Amino acid sequence: MAKRTRRRFTRTFKSKVALEALSERSTLSELASKYEVHPNQITTWKRQAKQSMPEVFGSSEQKKQAQQEALTASLYEEIGRLKMELDWLKKNLPSSSDAKRALLEPEHPDLSLSRQCQLLGLPRSTAYYRPRGESAVNLALMREIDEMTTAWPFYGARRVAAEFVGRGHTVCRKRVTRLMRLMGYEAVYQRPRTSRSHPEHKKYPYLLKGVPITHPDQVWSTDITYLPMKAGFLYLVAVMDWFSRFVLGWRLSNSLDTTFCIEALDDAFSFGQPEIFNSDQGCQFTSTDFTDQLKERQIAISMDGRGRFWDNIWVERLWRTVKYEEVYINEYADGVELYRGLRRYFHFYNHQRRHQSLGNRTPASVYKNADPPRLLGYAQ
Repeated sequence: MAKRTRRRFTRTFKSKVALEALSERSTLSELASKYEVHPNQITTWKRQAKQSMPEVFGSSEQKKQAQQEALTASLYEEIGRLKMELDWLKKNLPSSSDAKRALLEPEHPDLSLSRQCQLLGLPRSTAYYRPRGESAVNLALMREIDEMTTAWPFYGARRVAAEFVGRGHTVCRKRVTRLMRLMGYEAVYQRPRTSRSHPEHKKYPYLLKGVPITHPDQVWSTDITYLPMKAGFLYLVAVMDWFSRFVLGWRLSNSLDTTFCIEALDDAFSFGQPEIFNSDQGCQFTSTDFTDQLKERQIAISMDGRGRFWDNIWVERLWRTVKYEEVYINEYADGVELYRGLRRYFHFYNHQRRHQSLGNRTPASVYKNADPPRLLGYAQ
């Protein structure tokens, strides 16, 4: 008996049989006899033709709908990703409005100022806000407060307010407190937890109690002070060598940020580096940006007890000298004049002004002398 070969049908043949079956003009038996195909096969082809017809005749519309659905899903996915990134950006942006306002670009070609404010989480009104500054009356009061606290660093807001009343001014303690905070001043006396610097910054112990200061570059120290002018004020930071009183670096700023402190420190490093660096516990000096500069050079870090100006007395004396000999007698109109005046004065202070405690020598001559006289040594 010869082996029967399996028949294979082309798509054209299948379509022809299926269409004739769909026309319902012939029975399955008639179609099976006509085309020599089993009736069950014709039924299968008929069912497949019915299922594929919507796809054949409606393929463009379905493809368009499928593409639209895919595009919509892709857009939702992109929106979700952008929202996640925007939330991350807002979480890591600086919290202060001033810092966010500094990031705005009013002339950006593609992003409007409103959209930039939206992205930064900044109210649009804040973007247009410009601080008015202190009034002339408050600036005059701040000048007097600076003179009082320089002469009497132990004076707090109550005593300063009482002193104003004694001088014939009607100034309440609340106003004095606000102005002293703006100037970065507080009364100097020992008390627990007087004020807090940045809670996340590491505080370092005071390393200089009872330590004899015997040579230059043994101890450097730094501090910030307020300087009044005719129409405002600036802040001054300086880095000083304790042994010689030599001012190694200084900078001016209109805000109490960390940048100008690091710049003054960089200027000081041009002379060398100390064994110990001492400062107060202000957030500028406890910040990692500042302390990392010292750690990289393996300099021991020392910090005053909070509110103890005696721990950094030499810089405090420098401020008193600078203010009485230069700032108070010259009412500078702006920061440019103040900078020029301080540049002249610090050159005079380092190279010409003789110190009785240095054996009537200048700070520069003592700092540069590798073997200074024994009488210049002292213990803190």
